[in-house]
Amino acid sequence: MPAAASLVTELRTRTLSAHGEWTVCKLDAVDSTLHDWRQVGDWRLDAADINTLDTAGAWALYRLEQTARRTGASISWDGLTQRHAALLELVRGRLPSEPYAPPRVPGPLEQLGRMVAGKLGDTFSFLDFIGHLALEALSQLRRLRVRRLVQEIDAAGVRALPILGLLAFLMGVVMTYQAGEPLKTFGANVLVVNLVGVTMLREMGPLLAAIIVAGRTGSAYTAEIGTMRITEELDALRSIGITPMEMLVLPKLLALLLTMPLLTLYASTLGIFGGMVVADGLYDVGYADFLRRLPNTFAPSTFWVGLIKAPVFALIVACVACHRGFQVSHSAESIGRETTTSVVQSIFLVIIADAAFSVLFQVLGL
Repeated sequence: MPAAASLVTELRTRTLSAHGEWTVCKLDAVDSTLHDWRQVGDWRLDAADINTLDTAGAWALYRLEQTARRTGASISWDGLTQRHAALLELVRGRLPSEPYAPPRVPGPLEQLGRMVAGKLGDTFSFLDFIGHLALEALSQLRRLRVRRLVQEIDAAGVRALPILGLLAFLMGVVMTYQAGEPLKTFGANVLVVNLVGVTMLREMGPLLAAIIVAGRTGSAYTAEIGTMRITEELDALRSIGITPMEMLVLPKLLALLLTMPLLTLYASTLGIFGGMVVADGLYDVGYADFLRRLPNTFAPSTFWVGLIKAPVFALIVACVACHRGFQVSHSAESIGRETTTSVVQSIFLVIIADAAFSVLFQVLGL
């Protein structure tokens, strides 16, 4: 059985004696010796007893040479065969002469500065995207591709109906169930109609539709544009005189602007229906009573307030999703990162816009 690599240090004669097989599978015994070797002065390495030397073994000898140099020692080679010397010279020529320096870790203040600069850069980039989109919309709207617009409406609106309807229905069930028990205690069961009607039409319907669209459609927009950027399909479009804004962004934006109000109305209706089912089953408010009382529980402005929010939410989701798609770099990893960023930023901005709408409508008395 071939002997493992070994390295014997003789302090009296300042000699290092290498023995055995200096190959990748036999170097375990000398690793600790190479790591802990801290001698100074002039040393001689006797390599006459090295039977086999491969690239890993040559790299180990090179590490020993570098370690000696850092501690102020020097090593002269003795007994190295011509073949082993050629391999060691090859490894020495391919590796850097200086030891590997770990990357510098920035301090907390530098990290904060980099984060702020990055956020400001993202903000300016987004504003620049909005400006280009506005110019393209004004100049290229007459060249709108109707077939492409219909496809986007189908993808963003029609195909989102099942998941949005189910979630809106369940939201209405949960709201009615949570509010019905306290109201039943005071004998005010019928007020669940007011609660579900106003909440779904004014707040939950638009918010639920925007969140579902941001997670489902917005992420698809980012992934689609990012993939086209990686595969250089965007450059191909530009080379034949078609801008990505005209071909990709404008149809998606218009599709969401048209479908989001309808999705909001659909979500509000399904949410109210979910509340109606629970009110009939648990709180003695029948379907007929629910429907008869519902129009009297809110002012007409409540209905329009919810619909007014929808185009704004659509604008936010479409712009953020398409902008993040153009930020994808030339790696598959960046698609996942930008898609996640797109969904998070879209939902974050939608909630901020909803809060601003609440304050505005309160000031206007709506």
